[in-house]
Amino acid sequence: MFRELPPAVHTPETLAALGEKVSEPRRAGTAHDNASIPAAHTYLGQFIDHDITFDPVSRLQRLNDPDALHDFRSPRYDLDSLYGSGPSDSPYLYEWTDPQSRGIRLLVGHNPDVNDRDEALERADLLRNRQGRAIIGDPRNDENIIIGQLQLAFVRFHNRTVQLLQEKRPALRGRALFEEASRLVRWHYQWVVVRDFLPRVVGRTTANQVLKADGTVQLDFFAWRHQPFIPVEFSVAAYRFGHSMIRPAYDLNAVVRQVPIFAARDRPGQLEHLGGFRALPAAWTIEWKRFVKIGSSRPQPSRKINTRLAAPLMKLPPEIDRPRRSLATLNLLRGRALRLPSGQAVAGAMTIAPLTGGDLGLTRFDLGAARRAELEAATPLWYYVLREAELGGGERLGAVGGRIVAEVLVGLLQGDPHSFLRQQPTWKPELIPAARRGQFTLSDLLKFATT
Repeated sequence: MFRELPPAVHTPETLAALGEKVSEPRRAGTAHDNASIPAAHTYLGQFIDHDITFDPVSRLQRLNDPDALHDFRSPRYDLDSLYGSGPSDSPYLYEWTDPQSRGIRLLVGHNPDVNDRDEALERADLLRNRQGRAIIGDPRNDENIIIGQLQLAFVRFHNRTVQLLQEKRPALRGRALFEEASRLVRWHYQWVVVRDFLPRVVGRTTANQVLKADGTVQLDFFAWRHQPFIPVEFSVAAYRFGHSMIRPAYDLNAVVRQVPIFAARDRPGQLEHLGGFRALPAAWTIEWKRFVKIGSSRPQPSRKINTRLAAPLMKLPPEIDRPRRSLATLNLLRGRALRLPSGQAVAGAMTIAPLTGGDLGLTRFDLGAARRAELEAATPLWYYVLREAELGGGERLGAVGGRIVAEVLVGLLQGDPHSFLRQQPTWKPELIPAARRGQFTLSDLLKFATT
């Protein structure tokens, strides 16, 4: 996005020192809650990321060159994480035995731990193989219980849309029915991304500057030569603001409460954490009204966008080739490996007054004078974006981070010839029920999909 800027120079030791310090206080309580963004939007952000980016061979040593980095998934909001390559090339995702739904409906799995007499919604899980791994278009959408349940909600959203079309437009059948249903699902999802999610995380003013009400787009910094790409300033720094929104634990429903996102033990029990890649435990079906406002519900809020990560993220579960490490450290080291410019350099390129040394708040951490001076001179972009938001109250991104996120999310939609923004810039959602006519939110999507 800013190719002409030099990379920020830091030692790995300095970045690791910072990465180990940015934890929430042990008893943070509600002081770090962000009441303006319900918890579900944290995982919608993760779902969006998985939809627009997929690089299975990415490594820290990849260089900062968008023309050389091959994205194995199209950088579009086309829900290939949901539809795969379509009924013909990904038939294992679709219904084939019912003549009315052949190649049209997506398959829903059955949770083997739940009694058959229970309600269908309670028995539902992602389709899984015998080892418990989800059979879906993107394996990352099974990496924790919440994103897995959101993936399942999108499966059900598609199937409910098919049902609605069969009722409203009975002449549609077969391939034509699938194409219209998937188009409606994609366009409603795209609307949620840019008209619901984006204003929440960057603020309505910034969102409206980049995407106006009439569908006009204003991109000042995100440009491409041939087709849209995912800028590393976005994927490795600015869009990772969502890590600070993660709560340490979540209530899933009225019975299952305060389950940690990661357990403290290396080998936790099945009911001690929200890690994925396994069948949904019995009674763990999410009540979405606890994650997003549906009717009069009071959902759990996300955490504020700031320089403090929930304690479980400071010691990620160990892997075969890696001991427990801080997610913050991994983010900072990845930014160094991809040669990201500093936050001050990006702010200058955007003609935004950079944060001062005092603004950066590095004196809060016991880093030592030399390391603090190194970080104040050229602040890692990821930390800079979080600190900028923190100084503004933590409810939304600041000027630099907000503009990067807004321009990329809107720019990708503008660059997709099949998106509603290109096909019908003034289109508004109307067919699928919503709380407000002509609008559509994540709340509307989840209510329609799961009730």
